Amino acid sequence: MPIKLPADLPAFDVLSREGVMVVSDDQAARQDIRPLRIALLNLMPKKIQTENQFARLIGATPLQIEFSLIRMSEHQTKNTAAEHMESFYRPFSEVKDQKFDGLIITGAPIEHLPFPDVTYWDELCEVFAWTQTNVHSTFGVCWGGMAMINHFHGVQKHMLNEKAFGCFRHKNLAPASPYLRGFSDDCVIPVSRWTEMRQSEISQSEGLTTLLSSDDAGPCLVEDAKHRALYIFNHFEYDSGTLKQEYDRDVAEGTPINVPMNYYPNDDPSQPPQNRWRSHAHLLYGNWINEIYQSTPFDSDLIGA
Repeated sequence: MPIKLPADLPAFDVLSREGVMVVSDDQAARQDIRPLRIALLNLMPKKIQTENQFARLIGATPLQIEFSLIRMSEHQTKNTAAEHMESFYRPFSEVKDQKFDGLIITGAPIEHLPFPDVTYWDELCEVFAWTQTNVHSTFGVCWGGMAMINHFHGVQKHMLNEKAFGCFRHKNLAPASPYLRGFSDDCVIPVSRWTEMRQSEISQSEGLTTLLSSDDAGPCLVEDAKHRALYIFNHFEYDSGTLKQEYDRDVAEGTPINVPMNYYPNDDPSQPPQNRWRSHAHLLYGNWINEIYQSTPFDSDLIGA
């Protein structure tokens, strides 16, 4: 089954060219099926790139997905055309009476700020509370995951002395988890952050289970069963060239930055980077979608009941 996207959303053409099955609203309306409603609360500045990355992963499952784009109500982006935001995004204030099978909350480049200093923190806390009544399963990614685990469990983020940047090996700590079905004993995941969550603090909080972790980059994927949520602090969704774009940007701006570890062949930035995480990325998000499908109510009004 395909993912349902507006025909004029840039991701529609991008995914179509890649062979991902996509259908327009008109085509989907002719199919007698209840699609899974998956929303993306996109906090990243490069909205279109992020849309493509997550739509690619959730669109690779055999289920029909209705993909909705959400933004914070008052926060205005400076990096994406206003026409795109007006055409494809709805503010949270307009969708909070709706029910969703799944919600992805992205990261945001505001790691240096304490959570309460974020301009939209109060509304984001409202979103977190809303997930417990209107969303069946929530996936917090990078800063989004850090913000969620802090809100529900008080786990703090800590500044690093230098940026964790590159591709790091992670151990599979829970092979029996349905979210890690098909995973190898270890896998490579892109990391790009100035902060960390500490396993010692996660372990002290009741109800949290760490599924993936790295000796070098710390805990990565945490399950919070009580709140029907997953928190991932790294970036399975990244394209092959995303770390390269970040590295080239910092070099061009004169920002001190190390070559991303284990990313370029022989750590040589003049060579094309290698993608060694794509298959596990599809596995993780496919497993998440499958778990939603297996457990979400057919009557969407019962979500969160």
